[in-house]
Amino acid sequence: QKFLCSNCNNILKKALQTLCGHRYCSACLTWIVRNNKNAICQKCKEEDPDSLGEESLLAEERAFGDAAINKEISELRVHCVTLGCSWSGIMKDFEEHQSLCEYALIPCHTGCGQVVMRRKLADHLEKGCVNNVTVCRQCQCSLASPEHQKQHPRRREIKEFPSVDFDYFFFQQSHSTPSASKDGCCFSEVGCTFRGSKEKMQEHEKSAVGAHMLLLLQHMRQLQGTLCSTSRAHSFPSQPELKLEKNKLHVFENIVAVLNKEVESSNLEIMAFRRQSELDQNMIRGLELKIAELHRCLTQKDVGLSSLHKSLLFSEQASYDGIFLWKITEVGRKLQDSVTGRTVSLYSPAFYTAKYGYKVCLRVYLNGDGTGKGTHMSLFFVVMKGDYDALLPWPFRHKVTFMLLDQNNREHIIDAFRPDLTSASFQRPVSDMNVASGCPTFLPLAKLQSPRHAYVKEDTLFLKCIIE
Repeated sequence: QKFLCSNCNNILKKALQTLCGHRYCSACLTWIVRNNKNAICQKCKEEDPDSLGEESLLAEERAFGDAAINKEISELRVHCVTLGCSWSGIMKDFEEHQSLCEYALIPCHTGCGQVVMRRKLADHLEKGCVNNVTVCRQCQCSLASPEHQKQHPRRREIKEFPSVDFDYFFFQQSHSTPSASKDGCCFSEVGCTFRGSKEKMQEHEKSAVGAHMLLLLQHMRQLQGTLCSTSRAHSFPSQPELKLEKNKLHVFENIVAVLNKEVESSNLEIMAFRRQSELDQNMIRGLELKIAELHRCLTQKDVGLSSLHKSLLFSEQASYDGIFLWKITEVGRKLQDSVTGRTVSLYSPAFYTAKYGYKVCLRVYLNGDGTGKGTHMSLFFVVMKGDYDALLPWPFRHKVTFMLLDQNNREHIIDAFRPDLTSASFQRPVSDMNVASGCPTFLPLAKLQSPRHAYVKEDTLFLKCIIE
């Protein structure tokens, strides 16, 4: 599991570790941060959604490269799962193998729509590819490669270069030294030393157009220099030699012209692609702004709905006669949270002593607080800031009675107190709520859990508060 990305769940690529300790692919983290404002670590959400902290926020500048895990991954033993392939090795060599695997299925580069094994691509091009067509310069017929070879076994025309006389060029190739074999670049005659497989050769010919042009120009200058020096020395070559040199020069000039046209065409295509890319980027930025605006609207609506939901719950639970019954569910889990310190206390919904009276609530420590911590359940009374405080007499002086109800209606726990009028807990609130005041040792925990009583039944207890 430690080798898997927390987002895509695949093997980590350029692993980054976040402040919360989880790992992401570099590309995954960039995508998440770009597409999510204030993104939160998904693993943190899954593991413990109630304790998300600042360290769970994702940002590229808050993550660092995990060199140790990258090294471990690069040395993992792996094997190719392509049917028929027996390659095995370590991860860092696997990507190179994928680009060379003879058993991998690849689409034909002519655009015929066929998918073939890499090892059978040459046979497909020779025997079955409908797009592998050439035009004969003599008869102007469109022929598939095998038909063309049968009709002209000693000639190989390339339709992309109709203006070039390739007779001499390919004659030179067929009679050249071993360094210009099928594994070497076809421009080896003018100084290119590249050698490789067919696939590598195709990539090389596409990417090295400029370099080939420079080699051809250098070679042409050398030929011109040779001809000029020969003239000045009054040592004229024989007529066949001169014709051969002229033909050779003519071939190279035509190749350079064709390559120049190809470069110009490629430049135009690149410019068009760049313009289209700029348009696409502008469109993407516009869409991102719209999405951000919609996200803000949704957030505002969510806040409004949450506020309405809270108001509805409050209106359903609110009491206006000074008597409040508080139902607490999942007591076992909440007691454990109090013991571990995750949630030490619980607040009840607010209630009122009268329609326009004091606003108050209860606060309970299931594992105790102060003198009752760890031994008793503590129950407190809290005076809150209300809408009508300016019209009420202060300090608060009403008697408060607490009750823990026995659900078998046998022995309720009852405790009561009168406010200490000098305590800040019962003065007019200046913040949202005053300091709680009440009973730190309201009920021993042993009695709360005792099977003789039904204070907790079906993981639920009931607390009642009466204000006289």
